[in-house]
Amino acid sequence: MAALETVIEEKVRPALQAHHGDIEIIGVTPEGIAQIRLTGACSTCPGAQQTISELIESAIKEACPEIKGVTPVFQVSEELIDMALQLLRKA
Repeated sequence: MAALETVIEEKVRPALQAHHGDIEIIGVTPEGIAQIRLTGACSTCPGAQQTISELIESAIKEACPEIKGVTPVFQVSEELIDMALQLLRKA
């Protein structure tokens, strides 16, 4: 998991943050599938699937050959809930 965290920190996260997004590693399944969550602008970007396959998955597989694939986890993050509550409180 250390190699996975390193590639995310050094290659993937800077690219996503340049577009006001980020990534969370949820975990790795016993089958070798990395589960990730895109956050910020990346979570709603129409090009997110392309980013996952062309940037994230390729970087992870290159650095971590034991990872067989990457799958996004779509669930409401604490960050999104906090943003929604802030907006509602201003109304």
